[in-house]
Amino acid sequence: MPELGQQIRDVIELLVDHPEELQIDEIPRGRSGSLFEVRVAPEDAGKVIGRQGRTVRALRTLLEMRGAKDGRRYEFEIVDD
Repeated sequence: MPELGQQIRDVIELLVDHPEELQIDEIPRGRSGSLFEVRVAPEDAGKVIGRQGRTVRALRTLLEMRGAKDGRRYEFEIVDD
């Protein structure tokens, strides 16, 4: 997993109770960016989303800032199976 994916993993592991179930897939979106699909244990999804979506919004904001620095567009999505 590239450096950014590992950094995302490090942050999310701090939020969840079951870090062993955390899975992050980076899906390239052409040359301009990537989508990060995050899967967590069902009972941890609320912790990653946060109250009224504040936590996931903050994570997306951080990715936007990193994307601006890298000249790319990064997206973040929580996937429930």
